[in-house]
Amino acid sequence: MSHSESEETSFLAQHPRMIGVLFMLLVLLTQMGAAAAGNASVTFGP
Repeated sequence: MSHSESEETSFLAQHPRMIGVLFMLLVLLTQMGAAAAGNASVTFGP
């Protein structure tokens, strides 16, 4: 069930709003990862 790169390119060419949706999804996942890493705290000692 693999898609060739040309099929994906033609899909994005036919649906240009999906480029923005995919980009925002990438940005949100990146921000969530950074927030989760910043939220983790390490306590040294007793």
